[in-house]
This record gives sequence, structure tokens and C-alpha cells, in this order.
Amino acid sequence: MEVIPAIDVLDEQVVRLWRGDFTRVTVYGDDPVGVAREWMEQGARLVHVVDLAAARSGSADVELSARFARGEVRFQIGGGIRDVATAQASIASGAHRVVVGTAAVEHPEVLGLLIRELGGAAVVVALDVKAGRAMGSGWTGAGSALSETIAMVVAQGVERVLVTAITRDGTMGGPDLALLDSVREAAPGLSLIASGGVGSLEDVTALAATSVESVIVGRALYEGRFTLAEAMRAASPPDARDWTPDTGHDPSRPDA
Repeated sequence: MEVIPAIDVLDEQVVRLWRGDFTRVTVYGDDPVGVAREWMEQGARLVHVVDLAAARSGSADVELSARFARGEVRFQIGGGIRDVATAQASIASGAHRVVVGTAAVEHPEVLGLLIRELGGAAVVVALDVKAGRAMGSGWTGAGSALSETIAMVVAQGVERVLVTAITRDGTMGGPDLALLDSVREAAPGLSLIASGGVGSLEDVTALAATSVESVIVGRALYEGRFTLAEAMRAASPPDARDWTPDTGHDPSRPDA
């Protein structure tokens, strides 16, 4: 299982929200690209970027993608990507994948166009779930029944979904394994990315024991609950947990 560090960007700062609440913001830095580069140097293969202002307004800032690309960061990005032109521009600016939520929940015809134009590998559908409903519009809309949304994304040819339990997001209270199981049962062919609630290495290990492809971790890393290297070891098979990511750091050097 891959561990993907999260970088939520708001007002040019690296932040985390509590359950998606914009009134409960914790700031962890003022250089999003620099933080992303640090995660890459520590062994991350991909960074998950969310433009929170765009998620709320519905208007994506493609220049943000370009900034991360210029910083030589491999990343997927979400927030305000609700049409084909914006998604294409984000990919052209350097994003490895685009993450779409509102388009999937509220405009399935747009999702179908995205898959056809960009290919399934370049599109991640965000299933942001609360009380059995997949939410859109920056988590403020009415959303739609999760079962219906899953059936729709499968019908549109989606390959990968990011499943977030909204009530767990930013809490470090543990992932919603039952939610992930329900998505897997409904759509066994989808690749799953887990998000929301990870607060310990035991949480990472528990997710690794399921069938999820990867997990997004945010607040727990920023709060120092564990390091990225520790999380990557916990996400590895038991016989590979003595592996250490190659960060370019040589402990044998005198100045290391």
C-alpha cells in the first residue's frame, strides 16, 4: 500500500481542516511547494494536493498545478476541477492525476467526458461520504446516495476512487474501515484510495491489511504522530517492514 502525504492549500499556506470546517483551520507552513518537495525527498512517490479555496468557490487555479510542477513534485490535485477544460489544463500544467468530486456527484455527463478525454488513469473520483451520501460542492451540497454514485462512476469507466469519511477527516480518530468495505463490496473492480482519520501507525497497518491501493495521510504527519518513513514501513508487507526509503541520505558519511 502506498502512503500519500496530503497538502491542503489555503491562502498560500499548508493547512488542515477539522472535518472540512473552514472555521477550524490549523496552519502548518507557508510554502506548499517546499513542503511537497520535503515529502518527496523523504520517499513519497506522489503528493495529494487540495486547493481548498477552489473547492469552496468551484473555480480552480491552474497556476497552482504549474507551481508544483516547476518544483519537480509528482502530484495529484483536486479542488474546483469541474469541467474538461480545467482538468486538461491541470494535466498540461504538470499534474499526474486530477481529483474530481462535484463533477462526479452532480454532473455525471462531465465525468464521462473526462474519462474519454484524459483516460481513466489520469482521473480520480473523490467519494466524500457523510451519512451514506457522496457530497459535492465543497462538502456543502446535498450530495447523492453513495450506492447510486458508485454505480454511476463504474458505468462511466472510472478506475480509481478516493474515499473520504468526512466525519473522520482531520480528526486522527481512525479510518472508517466499514465504509471502505462497503465501497469495495459495491465495486470490486475499483482501485481505492483511503482518506480520513489516520492517526497512528496501527491505523496504517489496519488499512494495509485491506484491499486499498493507497492511503492519504495529513494531520498525523504534520503533528508528528509518526514519520513518513515509519508510515511507509507500516504500509509494507510484514516481511518487508525493515525496508527504508531511499531519500539520498547516506548515514555512513561523516557529515550525514
